[in-house]
Amino acid sequence: MRANDLTSGSLSGHIKKIAIPASIGFFFNTMFNVVDSFYAGQLGTDALAGLALSFPIFFLIIAVSGGVGNGTSALSAIAIGKNNIKEYHQLALNAVFLALIIGTVFGVTAPFTVEPLFRLIGSSGEALRQGVSYTQTIFFGTVFFTLNFTFNGLLNSQGNTKPFRNYLIAGFFLNLILDPLFIFGWFGLPALGTVGVALATIVVQAMGSFYLLYEVSKSEAFEWVLLKEAKISLQTIKDLLQQGIPASLNSATIALGVFVINYFVLLYGGDTTIAAYGVSLRIEQLILLPTIGLNIAVLAIVGQNYGAGNLDRILEVRKLTTKYGVLIMALGMVIVLLFASPLIRIFDSSPAVVDAGVTYLRIATLVFIAYIPLNISVSVLQGIKKPNFAIYIGIFRQLFPFAIFYTLGTIFGLGVLGVWYGIVFINWLAVLISVWYTNRELKKISFS
Repeated sequence: MRANDLTSGSLSGHIKKIAIPASIGFFFNTMFNVVDSFYAGQLGTDALAGLALSFPIFFLIIAVSGGVGNGTSALSAIAIGKNNIKEYHQLALNAVFLALIIGTVFGVTAPFTVEPLFRLIGSSGEALRQGVSYTQTIFFGTVFFTLNFTFNGLLNSQGNTKPFRNYLIAGFFLNLILDPLFIFGWFGLPALGTVGVALATIVVQAMGSFYLLYEVSKSEAFEWVLLKEAKISLQTIKDLLQQGIPASLNSATIALGVFVINYFVLLYGGDTTIAAYGVSLRIEQLILLPTIGLNIAVLAIVGQNYGAGNLDRILEVRKLTTKYGVLIMALGMVIVLLFASPLIRIFDSSPAVVDAGVTYLRIATLVFIAYIPLNISVSVLQGIKKPNFAIYIGIFRQLFPFAIFYTLGTIFGLGVLGVWYGIVFINWLAVLISVWYTNRELKKISFS
């Protein structure tokens, strides 16, 4: 008997059941980051700029952790679709083992890697100091990030996104308390500044690891007896890496792309514009949250149906989620165009920061809809065990812009506007490539 069977029943119902809790959860996750930015703003523009500069480095943790989680989710969903629960437990054991190793490596290397990465993009002065202090502390807690994504992958493969939602909601409210407690040194504690922001995050992540482990242990597909029979296997770890590395590299290229963006923004606009860009990314993430829920739904549903040999349902879920996503993003465009200025002012009321942020957000709306077919295509390909495309499209989206930004910003003299319009151009071109490639791979599927 399959756990949380996604191979039959209403696809619309399955999409809503998976995507809505996931989107709600990631809304609170983004608000978690918004709270961090809000309190960092109380420390000054340098602290806010430091957090903005830390984003691509911090995102490396998310990229690697998310890759392990995506690989776990995809392969576990396929195992459930084949009704092979023993394989599910084999994947679970090895995924957790892999997560522990990766988390430990990040923590050990933190003192030697973080500051050189900041200096690589031209960061200096107080913004450099604030960013390095925050990021090095975060690196020490990486093991909890990797475990949380792994446990969530095991749950997502069953179509169960509610536990992660619950954790993210609880984490948001806990962070509201811990941030000022650690940052400003309430109740006699030392005032830690941006280190306090990172420490609060680690505490929340650690609590999440214990809660999500509990949720996995009592989930429908899980049996302790089968887990005890599972073995650490190099082949299983290899399978997880083959599925997860492309997702990690795709996300890592996003981090690399933000490095490139930060370089050109600093070149053309300075610290004020980089602070505005960091705040604007938080707002943009809020608007894009529903797409995360849709991506998770696509991966789980496609994975199970690929395991069960149901091509028609794979095609239908792609069509439905694209339709839902476009409608949601159209609404998001309207919201940002109408309220960009007051949204920026929540974090920083400096006229220069507000003006720079509003300019970016209004141009960024031109690419909102593009993220729908682009991300859904990647999720479909992961679900049918064709994950490598994510690497290639990621490299294209994040490295090719270096030439575009230079051409528009320097040769054509558009400055930072060349960066913003370059982002729009690259992403729409990536959509055309992704849709074409996904169509080709779906036509080649054979279950014989």
